[in-house]
Amino acid sequence: MTMPLPESTVLPQILARRDELVALRHDLHAHPELAFQEQRTSDSIAAFLEAQGIAVHRGLAGTGVVGVLKRGNSARSIGLRADMDALPVREQNLFPHRSRHDGRMHACGHDGHTAMLLGAAQYLAAQPDFNGTVVFIFQPAEETDGGARVMIEQGLFDQFPVDAVFGMHNWPGLPAGQFAVHNGPVMACADQFDIQIRGHGAHAAMPQQGRDPLLAGAALVQALQSVVSRRIDPLDSAVLSVTQFFAGGEAYNIIPAEARIGGTVRAFKPEVEDAIESAMESLCAGIATAHGVQASLNYRRGYPPTLNTPAEAGLCRDVLIDLVGAANVLVDAAPSMGAEDFSYMLRERPGCYVWIGNGLAEGGCMLHNPHYDFNDAILPLGSSYWVRLVQTVLK
Repeated sequence: MTMPLPESTVLPQILARRDELVALRHDLHAHPELAFQEQRTSDSIAAFLEAQGIAVHRGLAGTGVVGVLKRGNSARSIGLRADMDALPVREQNLFPHRSRHDGRMHACGHDGHTAMLLGAAQYLAAQPDFNGTVVFIFQPAEETDGGARVMIEQGLFDQFPVDAVFGMHNWPGLPAGQFAVHNGPVMACADQFDIQIRGHGAHAAMPQQGRDPLLAGAALVQALQSVVSRRIDPLDSAVLSVTQFFAGGEAYNIIPAEARIGGTVRAFKPEVEDAIESAMESLCAGIATAHGVQASLNYRRGYPPTLNTPAEAGLCRDVLIDLVGAANVLVDAAPSMGAEDFSYMLRERPGCYVWIGNGLAEGGCMLHNPHYDFNDAILPLGSSYWVRLVQTVLK
């Protein structure tokens, strides 16, 4: 997918290497790898960084790659992160760089994120007009397994103690050439829950002899819809979605002994997560008592909310305004109820996660869609943003 982009917004040296960035991105797209299996991708990234004279460190979270570029005598440091894993999606595109591995696809643009950061690394290594240390973080397993959390647990910020960390994600629907910067919440948490309901099985013709977990489960599904609408402040965004309900299956004339309900919770504030979990516990206990069954809630915290820190969000906004103009920097875009494991890094360090416009998503090119493709036209722009950010932070 290629859309026009004003060339005046990008650094000339990066623009001159646009074909190289596109070829790199296409190679990554053609060879997608799933969480913690990004060995070929990791090898390619390490080789590219080493060719620029950038020190390479490998092994965090298995396939993670960290490049370190130091210039001058300043102790200041900045971390730039790109994710590099693909999704278990069967690609429906027919262009030459489509996936060569059936059932695996770069359907979220991590190939583009990696290429943009490599483009910035190449520029900064050749023209190091900054004073301090840049840490290039190429992270595995963003999609499902929390590669950021694993890298941190294995010592990412102990080994590379950056002052602040920054991330970027392409955003279909946002025009190419535009960015969005949020002051605060960008993405929601991604919690999961299972509710096990245990009753007493019986013949369907004699329900009085049992305790029906299906009836209790149906009441609970209904009641759970009141948590957000009646237990949470209307000014706080939250979603509670029941997505699974399993029970029975043995025969039409058997009331089962057990049922299970599952789903997800999304919110932007940890205190809202706490309130939702508490309300769910209360409803499980009350409805179980009313129906003579037992109900146990297993609530699991997933990716935390992605929260930009105000100073860093303001810094990125100013850098982007200087790069593309105020009209092309959205500061009031609604945050997304999707989730992002860059949130783990923002819990450890101040920082900012921005969206770069991927274009208007013609032909169904939304994230996680089998027809998705990263917009090659924005590769030089994304690389230029990274460079300008480094030059600004490490003057």
